[in-house]
Amino acid sequence: MSFYLYLVLGFLGGIPAGMGMGGGTVTIPLLVLIGGVEQKIAQSANLFSFLPMSVGALKTHADNGLLQTQGILWVILPALLFSALGTTLAAALPSDALSKAFGAFLIALAFVGLYKNIQSEKS
Repeated sequence: MSFYLYLVLGFLGGIPAGMGMGGGTVTIPLLVLIGGVEQKIAQSANLFSFLPMSVGALKTHADNGLLQTQGILWVILPALLFSALGTTLAAALPSDALSKAFGAFLIALAFVGLYKNIQSEKS
């Protein structure tokens, strides 16, 4: 039964990831809340699944001529540095604190989206 549950959760998280909408924002809560997976394991699974998806997305964007490489090092270098720092912090934090921080992030993200939506309707 758990195989089919995780298959469905992967499907539900993979759809927004394939559309470039931040699949981890959906996948991690699905795995934690429905799959009963510990937060750190859910984040690890999300990061691991990102690797093949990013290769496929990169190829698709390259084939469609949508890649801009000018200034890319100024994005990659800090991203690598802060990814390493974030990983170290996540490993040091208890799962409960990590879950609360991720929940707060999602709530803040929802408020930002709501604010932008209200502002765009006023324009």
